[in-house]
Amino acid sequence: MKPTLQVGREATVEIVVDESMCPAFDGIIVHRVYSTWSLAHHMELAARKVLAEHLEPHEEGIGAHLSIDHVAPTPVGGRVRVCARAVDVGPSTLVCDLTAHHVPCGTGGPVRAPRLVARGRQVQRILPKSRLAQLIERAALSMDDGTGGNDRPAATRTA
Repeated sequence: MKPTLQVGREATVEIVVDESMCPAFDGIIVHRVYSTWSLAHHMELAARKVLAEHLEPHEEGIGAHLSIDHVAPTPVGGRVRVCARAVDVGPSTLVCDLTAHHVPCGTGGPVRAPRLVARGRQVQRILPKSRLAQLIERAALSMDDGTGGNDRPAATRTA
């Protein structure tokens, strides 16, 4: 990772909630609000933006952890700004604190402060692309051989 990535680096993603971002089960929308899984996607995207320009050509980042406290709903049509901020940078790890705020739209009324929608944390591991390709290949092979990624067959593993 390039030394240009420092604690405090930030990136944002701003979205307007639409129907495709609503929680749906078996194709049925259950609430006309911003779903936690869409929020997770946008939080991952903001954290990726913190990292992307600081990767060396032979490196890639991969998500290792994501936690979210989704504390307030945002209805369809609401605007949300997701911010990722680097809080820990190591040789092969980036940790970002995440926030999402509802951004009020101008309606001619009084100006309101953004309201917290969610907070969280995301961790990315930085690996050589060749190592990541090996890990993905190993995972794909384990799906075919029934080992679940272990070297021993499932029948001989203990819990």
